[in-house]
Amino acid sequence: MKKILALVLAACMVFALCACGTKTTPAATATAAAATQKPGNPADDIADTMTSSDGKYELAFVTDVGQLKDKSFNEGTWNGVKLYAAQNKLSYKYYQPANGANATDDDRFNSMQAAVDAGAKVVVCAGFLQATALAKVAIANPSVDFVFIDGWALTDASNAPLKNVAAIAFQEEQCGYMAGYAVVMEGYDKLGFCGGGGGTNPACCRYGYGYVQGANDAAKSLNKTVQINYSWQYGSNYAASPELQTMATGWYQNGTQVIFACGGSMFDSIAAAASASDGFVVGVDSDQSSQSDTVITSAMKGVGEAAQFAIGKVYDGSFADIGGIVTTLGAKEGATGLPTATWSLKNFTVDQYNALFSKIVDGTVKVDNQYPADMSTATFSNVTLKVI
Repeated sequence: MKKILALVLAACMVFALCACGTKTTPAATATAAAATQKPGNPADDIADTMTSSDGKYELAFVTDVGQLKDKSFNEGTWNGVKLYAAQNKLSYKYYQPANGANATDDDRFNSMQAAVDAGAKVVVCAGFLQATALAKVAIANPSVDFVFIDGWALTDASNAPLKNVAAIAFQEEQCGYMAGYAVVMEGYDKLGFCGGGGGTNPACCRYGYGYVQGANDAAKSLNKTVQINYSWQYGSNYAASPELQTMATGWYQNGTQVIFACGGSMFDSIAAAASASDGFVVGVDSDQSSQSDTVITSAMKGVGEAAQFAIGKVYDGSFADIGGIVTTLGAKEGATGLPTATWSLKNFTVDQYNALFSKIVDGTVKVDNQYPADMSTATFSNVTLKVI
């Protein structure tokens, strides 16, 4: 366990981890300081590709849709894999399923099996779309361990848990809530949310629902009403596009001040629109402040740290503690938060953030994760929600 914590502490954001399910794992003390580490990511100094002397690659990463270097979900998870590999002198390789945003389950399975055939001892798979292919490849390769980031416990045809798959999930609603709360307390009252996956990605849905709840509670405390444009348009493949940039530009020009860019490379289009319109952006998954000076904060979850944690369980012989169940991480484990060291908020203070974080940890503030299938049916006391 000490070795795993040392790896986590070496990363740009520190997360203590514990498991939820039929078994639990030890957790270090979590505080709001988890999100206050100084900027700088040691994974940036590790090459994305390497040549193995024997042609085998022990650690593998299979990307979600979108680009590997998306400055968000894929890249954050990959950074965790690279860090573990580099610090333990292990070979590593990433695999991107064929056909990009149009990848099929067969494409995903082929990438996973290619990793196994190349000698992978651990295969880390990012994104909920991996489930069908991951179950198939795990059954076919019972001696290989798999990590399902943003996933759930998988089973075989007889409904028995696949013990060689460790699922890691996050309470995205919490960091979405913190972001929404922070920007309203900062003074913004015309917000936007652009989500990836077309409304089918549970993680993005939780982010968005939490964002609106946080904005509502902050507005309520200030005795004001906040307007939020909320859309899944142009985000089905999590990619940047002229159409998305045009929509975001229209929002900014019509008064929207801050847009939560929740969907991988969608960030590029929204940040471009913000830059051209003097608007602002909330980043997602990792600290995206270095990508654009329009980013005022980011709703972060520890995907890279979770990957390191799960891989470490393979090498310390305790993978059985997390295999076959889902490990859910949130503020209590230090796995969700905002990057106070790099945010550009001026009115919402770090002390106020720490107080909010503590209330989420101790349950004083409860963030609902049961998002409605149709957000247009949701009602809020101090938010006027326009679903587009």
